[in-house]
Amino acid sequence: MEPSVISYEKVDFIETASGNKVSRKSVLCGSQNIHLNGKSIIKAGAILRGDLALIRIGRFCIIGENAVLRPPYKRFKGGFAFFPLTIGDNVFIEDHSVINAASIGSNVMIGAGCVISKRCILKDNCRILPGTVLAPDTVVPPFAVFGGSPGRYIGELPESVAEIHRAHSSSYYKRFQPHLLPPLTTTQGGADGRLN
Repeated sequence: MEPSVISYEKVDFIETASGNKVSRKSVLCGSQNIHLNGKSIIKAGAILRGDLALIRIGRFCIIGENAVLRPPYKRFKGGFAFFPLTIGDNVFIEDHSVINAASIGSNVMIGAGCVISKRCILKDNCRILPGTVLAPDTVVPPFAVFGGSPGRYIGELPESVAEIHRAHSSSYYKRFQPHLLPPLTTTQGGADGRLN
């Protein structure tokens, strides 16, 4: 059975030269500080705060609806400073998640409604279950599954998870296609083919 097409209205997305598909209903603050490496999808309602600090997003990343990506910050005596947010390749961030991490590795799945607090580090090949809230400065090791509120270690992923996450994000991108309108028919038209 072939996976179904995930359709979208072509007028609702901008496709860049490097294959990124960015919803016109997303908010990219400080777009000069948002670097998309290619073939990534940013869905409607997503907010990327590049006005605070640099955001780097790898290839085949999917940013879900109403997700918020905000660079991390640290308070100092007399003020605070923002730091860059780096996201690797093949990262899937589901809808309504809030990301304030310092770094997210490659081949990472973040479930819907998660809160990844400031300065968290998610290593390669890990999974965050839906609804998880990670405390500030949490480090998620490779091949780990975290879940709950507060987020804690739940289990381990097999070594094949890297290939599974790569295939999932690549397949999702390929299936994310513009909605095709059905062709006009002339069955109700006159002899010259025009509609009456």
